[in-house]
Amino acid sequence: MLDASSTFIAASAAELLARLPGRVSAQWPQGERFVQALAHGSMSVELYAPVGTDPQLPHQQDELYFVISGSGDLVCGQERTPFGPNTVLFVPAGAVHRFENFSADFATWVVFWGVVGGESPSRPQRSSTSSPTELQGQ
Repeated sequence: MLDASSTFIAASAAELLARLPGRVSAQWPQGERFVQALAHGSMSVELYAPVGTDPQLPHQQDELYFVISGSGDLVCGQERTPFGPNTVLFVPAGAVHRFENFSADFATWVVFWGVVGGESPSRPQRSSTSSPTELQGQ
């Protein structure tokens, strides 16, 4: 991670994956499966690569996942959405969610941003011209 005086910030998925697993805790008995890539203001970017199961808890900020590799399902509330490489997924702040049925090579960028509790209680809108399946191949 670069210091605040930097005008350009970049991160490499390969370099961050090499730093996993991270710190061991009760929630992460085999070590954390995420590492922070960069942060600026209310925004932070992490690389997340769970193994076996996804023990994450709801977060206080809105989240965007940009899937790098692998496939599986994102379960958010009662909704199950399949994903693959190049899929983008939105999870509102405070929503209970987890990845299931994911492949061993699953890795994703996760972007947290905005105010605690999320930016707006309104439901996010998907472009009328694309479905999650269509976005996977782009």
